[in-house]
Amino acid sequence: MGNSAGLPPIYADTQIELVPAKVIASFPVNTFLENLAIAPDGTIFVSNHEVGRIVRITPDGNQQIHATVEGKVSGLAFTANGGLVTTGWNANSIPVISLVTSDGTVETLLTLPDAIFLNGITLLSDTQYLTADCYRGAIWLIDIAQRRGSIWLEHPMLARSSSENVTPAANGLKRFGGFLYVSNTEKMLLLRIPLGIGDEPGKPEIFVERTNIDDFAFDVEGNLYGATHIYNSVVRIASDRSTTIIAQAEDGVIGSTAVAFGQGKSDGTAIYVVTNGGMFLPPPTGVVPANVVRLEVGKTGYPLT
Repeated sequence: MGNSAGLPPIYADTQIELVPAKVIASFPVNTFLENLAIAPDGTIFVSNHEVGRIVRITPDGNQQIHATVEGKVSGLAFTANGGLVTTGWNANSIPVISLVTSDGTVETLLTLPDAIFLNGITLLSDTQYLTADCYRGAIWLIDIAQRRGSIWLEHPMLARSSSENVTPAANGLKRFGGFLYVSNTEKMLLLRIPLGIGDEPGKPEIFVERTNIDDFAFDVEGNLYGATHIYNSVVRIASDRSTTIIAQAEDGVIGSTAVAFGQGKSDGTAIYVVTNGGMFLPPPTGVVPANVVRLEVGKTGYPLT
């Protein structure tokens, strides 16, 4: 993979095993697709970050605007009744958690003025979610039933090396077994946090270093599939911590930001990847259209619930 931008060559010697790839939807140049969530019927919900839109995409690629929030939208996760919980900022640039009903109605659940940049969000249990605060170096616990948010863990390993660096630190997060895994993109670390009784956090530990992961998803065997954003690829990190590149720029994943497993019988062994077309670090060709790409990985996704 090209390294014309002078990035650290962290994947220069990484083995490559490309999987079948298909672009199923594209968006205009300078569209920042940030996250996605896939419903049981195969509908893909995608956050169009900068314009505050959630777009609904059918498995055959038909796009419709599902909801619009006043501000920006980052992370997406499902509620028990088929709605969405979203992270972002409101029109006054205050971090906000919103609820989007299945018919696209948007409601502000709570504002978090003590947060800075809420990003990835994932279900912890029942009505409780965890969301990464990229710039505060923290993870918030959000209870959508109680409409309450509190710091779950604040730790130097979740933070940036310098507040001058605009790259997000704690970014994507997912549970697998007895651990919560968190990417610190700015420090190029993949962390894991042991979950105690009652899901309280233990001490973060480094799982993989020198890896540039944005958001990610697990299969049932514990392989992690990560979007590498400025490295324009998707990688698989096995439970033995070895890394394999499974998709590259030519597969349509320039500026890959997030990954989710397909749902349903015919789609359960595919992952879907959203991109921004290289908006943060354009390829030599310049910024390209943002894509939703289907990658057939041959493994079933680990359930998010």
